[in-house]
Amino acid sequence: MEVSRIRALRGPNLWSRHTAIEAIVNCAPDECALIDLAGFDARLRELFPQIGEIETSDNDEASLAHVLEFAALGLQAQAGCPVTFSRTSATGEPGQYQVVVEYSEEQVGKLAFELAQALIKAVLSQGSFDLAAALHQLRELDEDIRLGPSTGSIVYAAVARGIPYRRLTSGSMVQFGWGSKQRRIQAAEIDRTSAISESIAQDKELTKKLLEAAGVPVPKGRPVSSADDAWAAANEIGFPVVVKPQDGNQGKGVTVNITTREQLDAGYKAAFEISDEVLVERFLPGHDFRMLVVGSRLVAAARREPPLVVGDGVHTVRELVDEVNRDPRRGEGHATSLTKIRFDDIAKARLAAQGLQPDSIPPKGQRVILRNNANLSTGGTATDVTDDVHPDLAARAVAAAQMVGLDVCGVDVVCESVLRPLEEQAGGIVEVNAAPGLRMHLSPSYGKGRKVGEAIIDELYAPGDDGRIPVVAVTGTNGKTTTVRLIAHILGTSGLRTAMTNTDGIYVQGKRIDTGDCSGPRSARNVLMHPDVDAAVFETARGGVLREGLGFDRCKVAVVTNIGLGDHLGLNFITTVEDLAVLKRVIVQNVATNGYAVLNAADPIVAAMAASCPGQTIFFAADPLHPVIVMQRAQGKRVVFIEKGALVAVEGRSNIRIPLAQIPLTRNGSIGFQVENVMAAAAAAWGAGTDWKAIAEGLASFSNDTDNAPGRFNVFDYRGATLIADYGHNPDAIAALVRAVDGMPAKRRMVVISGAGDRRDEDIRQQTEILGDAFDEVVLYQDACQRGRADGEVIALLRQGLVGAKRTTLTEEIRGEFVAIDHALARLQPGDLCLILIDQVEEALAHIAQRVKEG
Repeated sequence: MEVSRIRALRGPNLWSRHTAIEAIVNCAPDECALIDLAGFDARLRELFPQIGEIETSDNDEASLAHVLEFAALGLQAQAGCPVTFSRTSATGEPGQYQVVVEYSEEQVGKLAFELAQALIKAVLSQGSFDLAAALHQLRELDEDIRLGPSTGSIVYAAVARGIPYRRLTSGSMVQFGWGSKQRRIQAAEIDRTSAISESIAQDKELTKKLLEAAGVPVPKGRPVSSADDAWAAANEIGFPVVVKPQDGNQGKGVTVNITTREQLDAGYKAAFEISDEVLVERFLPGHDFRMLVVGSRLVAAARREPPLVVGDGVHTVRELVDEVNRDPRRGEGHATSLTKIRFDDIAKARLAAQGLQPDSIPPKGQRVILRNNANLSTGGTATDVTDDVHPDLAARAVAAAQMVGLDVCGVDVVCESVLRPLEEQAGGIVEVNAAPGLRMHLSPSYGKGRKVGEAIIDELYAPGDDGRIPVVAVTGTNGKTTTVRLIAHILGTSGLRTAMTNTDGIYVQGKRIDTGDCSGPRSARNVLMHPDVDAAVFETARGGVLREGLGFDRCKVAVVTNIGLGDHLGLNFITTVEDLAVLKRVIVQNVATNGYAVLNAADPIVAAMAASCPGQTIFFAADPLHPVIVMQRAQGKRVVFIEKGALVAVEGRSNIRIPLAQIPLTRNGSIGFQVENVMAAAAAAWGAGTDWKAIAEGLASFSNDTDNAPGRFNVFDYRGATLIADYGHNPDAIAALVRAVDGMPAKRRMVVISGAGDRRDEDIRQQTEILGDAFDEVVLYQDACQRGRADGEVIALLRQGLVGAKRTTLTEEIRGEFVAIDHALARLQPGDLCLILIDQVEEALAHIAQRVKEG
């Protein structure tokens, strides 16, 4: 068995809506059926008992590829990853399969594939496989790279509201929403919080001054410069005291309830290791409470207890700690709800203060404190007290957060009880914290968890706002780029700052910010990160969907222009138009429930995609009497068609008419394929919520020139001859162009054409078969687009297509695109018509424009 290619499908894809790893797997003949591998199944289950039944989706024999599928999925599942989807499909080549397995973290999914291969190798060689070690490796990697509990809770809350998200780093920085509606967080800190507010929160002395100015009770204290100065400050303030770093967090370096010089020196040393600025302040008696403030309200509160064990008269302190640390809720970092208690100098010092050592055996029932501070990060516990907080105390916590300027704030309060105001019990606020940890509120040791992630999302987005901008995805065999450009123009006319991606580049508000073929998911994701984009239109090419899936989770509108005879068939296991339709259908399957699929009713394969749309459908076709249009209209649903020289949009009794004479792109309706593009674009804008006044203005102001639609039936006048430049490159496009030029007068018709080498032989031949019946002269040229073909092979196929041509009387062969263009122009006479099928769009158009200018 050989795994020849592994891809990460990072968005909805050909197989499912899940993120997944896709691999190409080649099996030897005896590996294509497990029943031919004697003893394999028994050895497999001996090494991996939890793998389950090896099932096939096509009722074929289970192969080693299927074992790889179930092993990669099963290993992730046993490691605790939330994965359920997998599939193996034969490619049509003997012994070759596509294996697809869902992942929750890409690196974990890839590692699972590697471990699954190692498992199969061990089974085949009758070797060993350490299942426990493999699962441990997967768990460790998953815990290392997945979102922590605080950030994760916010992300899960966003997902529940339908808000899209994207991790911007391997850490905890996340973007929610798209374009101009995007918001960002890092851990539990939101983008609205200023760096100044965060700096204030880190400076505990400055924080105290501000809180005092706001009338919030705080403990007395001051910064100190040395251990001796700390001792002097403690005597000034009065014992007991607290020593802590002035700019620390998570309780690091904090020592509380200090009453002796020895304790103070140890506390100063611990604080100084965290920061060279140390603070001494009065210790407030009572319990340690953490109040979580989001915006202008208290959303959660917890009483924190320091790490401790209870003696049983039998075991040592160290043994009791080891027993507590066996709790599966305790881990080394912040991924678990609790942290393991650790022995360090502070813990030993605290034991000594109680007259104990790590090997001491405390009597039964004695509470042995391992640390004075009660942070979860040092092994403490938390009890939810949210419902008990007195309104005045809650108001003080909110005032503290707002005085510092923190939108999400952890307010540390020390008092006897949260049932009473601070002033009644000599309590105070000892710290405020930016980016507070949320796990004590999500999964407290005791009491119920609070929906703090939801509270933060509610602070970022108003009720009903899902952070999405209108996204229109366009696919099909022909017309995609023109349709994308026209939709973007209409949306821009309506006042939206619109971006688009296509095979020419990325455009934001009409300005190109990237060049090249940008019709894939990476370009789409880049657009959705742009802060000045109110709407986006994406040309969605097959290649990008196959490589990575879609660049978005769902779209407002999906447009499928046509399938026809297809294009690029025979590549990447897409061999038939039915295969192509399944791939193109992906955008339709991922329409929002309140969105629309815009489908070509005249193309049966496209029309059938309506059944896969989670939203509604708008059908378009030139023929108002087409059965699909008639049925849709009878049901009161949206249709767009052509009637009496006008584009007509109907929904129920509503009827909108726009004369084709007012739509320059159609040349008074004479160019059939542009009429189809116009119908698709108008329907898409309609589905995106654009009013018809803006749609009509957009259609009227979009001209078919080289700026708006480069390489899409651009018409020039050259010395009295009509010159047309177009990027048509498959049989359907050629047939549509022939129909368009048939209605244009000409004494003599000439065409200049080459072919792309990555098409099938029959597709290349068919192009000239069509042209040979419509043009008097054909100029064949060979360009740089051979794509794996031998020198002269493409021209030979084009020449074969002209055998038996009904109209062509002269055929010439030229090497070089621009040479061929110049040769054709030199032969033109007034009244002639020349169709040039360009390959290098921008360069060829510039070349033609220069020749036209020269006259």
